[in-house]
Amino acid sequence: MGKEDGGEEALLPLFETKEARFRGAYKVFASTVFVGICLIWVYRLTHIPRAGVQGRWAWIGMFMAELWFGLYWILTQSCRFKVVYNYPFKERLSYRYKDKLPSIDIFVCTADSKKEPPTMVINTILSVMSYNYPLENLSIYLSDDGGSELTFYALLEASSFSKHWIPFCKKFNIQPRSPSAYFAQQIDIQDITYAQELLAIKKLYKEMENRINSTVEMGEITKEIRDQHKGFSEWNSKVAKQDHQSIVEIMIDGRDKNIVDIYGGRLPTLVYMAREKRPQWPHNFKAGAMNALIRVSSEISNAPFILNLDCDMYANDANTIQEALCFFLDEKRGHEISFLQFPQNYDNITKNDLYACTLSVINNVELAGIDGYGAVPYCGTACFHRRESLCGKVYSKDYRKEWNIEDKNDTNKTVNELEAASKILASYSFEKETQWGGKMGLIYGCSSEDVITGLAIQCRGWKSHYYNPNRKAFLGVAPITLNDVLIQQKRWSEGLFQIFLSKYCPFIYGHGKIKLGAQMGYCIYLLWATISLPTLYYVIVPPLCLLHGISIFPQVKSLWFVPFAYVIVAKNACSIAEALSCGDTLKAWWNWQRMWLIRRTTAHFFAFINTIVRQLGLSKTTFVVTEKVVTEDVLKRYEQEIIEFGSSTITFTIIATLAMLNFFNLIGGIKKIVLDLGFKVLDQLILQLSLNLLLVMLNVPVYQALFIRNDNGRIPSSIMFKSIVLASLACLMPII
Repeated sequence: MGKEDGGEEALLPLFETKEARFRGAYKVFASTVFVGICLIWVYRLTHIPRAGVQGRWAWIGMFMAELWFGLYWILTQSCRFKVVYNYPFKERLSYRYKDKLPSIDIFVCTADSKKEPPTMVINTILSVMSYNYPLENLSIYLSDDGGSELTFYALLEASSFSKHWIPFCKKFNIQPRSPSAYFAQQIDIQDITYAQELLAIKKLYKEMENRINSTVEMGEITKEIRDQHKGFSEWNSKVAKQDHQSIVEIMIDGRDKNIVDIYGGRLPTLVYMAREKRPQWPHNFKAGAMNALIRVSSEISNAPFILNLDCDMYANDANTIQEALCFFLDEKRGHEISFLQFPQNYDNITKNDLYACTLSVINNVELAGIDGYGAVPYCGTACFHRRESLCGKVYSKDYRKEWNIEDKNDTNKTVNELEAASKILASYSFEKETQWGGKMGLIYGCSSEDVITGLAIQCRGWKSHYYNPNRKAFLGVAPITLNDVLIQQKRWSEGLFQIFLSKYCPFIYGHGKIKLGAQMGYCIYLLWATISLPTLYYVIVPPLCLLHGISIFPQVKSLWFVPFAYVIVAKNACSIAEALSCGDTLKAWWNWQRMWLIRRTTAHFFAFINTIVRQLGLSKTTFVVTEKVVTEDVLKRYEQEIIEFGSSTITFTIIATLAMLNFFNLIGGIKKIVLDLGFKVLDQLILQLSLNLLLVMLNVPVYQALFIRNDNGRIPSSIMFKSIVLASLACLMPII
């Protein structure tokens, strides 16, 4: 297999796994919280108000909400009991394999040239073209599901610029290798040669960027540009975004030793692909694009390992491939690994993570905990795959894949022959009556095709691992408006809940195939949509009960008050400790609480409704691409950590109405205690008052957007009036 014979070094593992510290202490702590939750359930069941008493049904609803909160908390503990961290040894890899490393195919997917600017796409492409890896063993594929000649033109420009950029990166060993990200840094210039070459390469990049942006603004390709490459002949008056033939163009043929950079160095293979699309045929979103990429790459390079990335997620560490290969090539455990998932990190997060997009606890704790069961979910990007397992191979204990540097298809085919063969593989008709989308490639039928695919691979006997390096391997672009964040969350939670209701539910499909802890770990995310229901109940009913002076929690002097107080304090203290240990600020944790409240009461709730409607056959799956283009004033407010509302959608109507409802209930509740019932009832209503006050504090930015702000990101007046009217009507509702 290309490893050195003999020697102690050859016997050492290429990666090791260590269990997180203090897990034993955490299990004891979690046990006490579990006891508290059980006591809360007992209290609810043994203290149900008798028939005819006001608040009886509100009480029963509280029991149902707290029952689901408790059960969901139990699910979240599965990934906290077995947290592990992986550490690769790339020096050992270099010692054993030297220059005999396997080929790597890199897939980059884009879907819309308007929402995903071509300049952003090519920065991702250039970052992976510049890896510290034998470039003759690298093949980069861009899947353009928008079928845009503007994206093709940008890739053509990038292919020329790479002849300057790659040697510059290698010569000065710069990080990161996305040009825009690198130039945006504060660069310390001490060497004269470096300074001169930096100015020259920066000038070349700006000229290229200006040409691309000018062409994109114009919206068409000039005849002068068309004459630069034969590929432009693919676009004619009949080509539309959702109606075009398959297009495959090899921009750089990495096999050709005569195609070199400005210093004579080898270049990686670079391929543009737009799979065939027809209005009458389902195209299966990103899963269809990925499957077409798998087939096309098998014809051109057929590397044993695949890295897939979204177009907005550039490579931030030039040595990531070597670290990933430590897992796949480890002699003891490597043969059983199907894929290696990296976290999704972003380079545009504010100091206090305004929209809670970093998912720091998920990345640092929960995914590392599911890794303890060898079944980390496939998250759709920043993931290395073993080609065979992705194509449907079932794992067997005697599996040992032999590979070598010549593990490519027939190298005697010409570029034209490869393109012609690849176009057939990228056509829709090729998949007819095949196992593609079922047992082969990514699975069709769900917007969260990545998670289903990963689960199916694990149920075929393979393991997956998670690696979160100190230097972030990949950096993407997080949404910077609340609307985009909620659209993304709705799409994710909708697809995930769809999985839970399908035959791929981990408790059914994974039974006996993956560990129970892994099944529970999956369901933490698959049930995001359902947690919206008890959250909405808790946001609406206890404050309304406070307004009417109805107690639904135990008195402070009662022993039953202890489990409620303990669970609330313990869970929040643990949440704060986790956030701080993951590098978040206290304000970031507070923003996280606000965003969970907003997400659950809007995006997750809509996802729940939409999924149920779809299960009844009343609608079809859709996919919305998150907007990556923003205006300067929106960006400025984001950098100042001011929440961007600014649109009159039903989502913002719900947010504003719930905020106003809690405000009215708090004022009304305090008035009732002070003027009507007297302070003697404070002992009975203290928990409700505290909950209501907390909800009002979380909604402070909403009140500011309703009544104080006058910028374009404020909540429109129409929503303000609607929310006041709806909240006022809700306050008049009787409590039964």
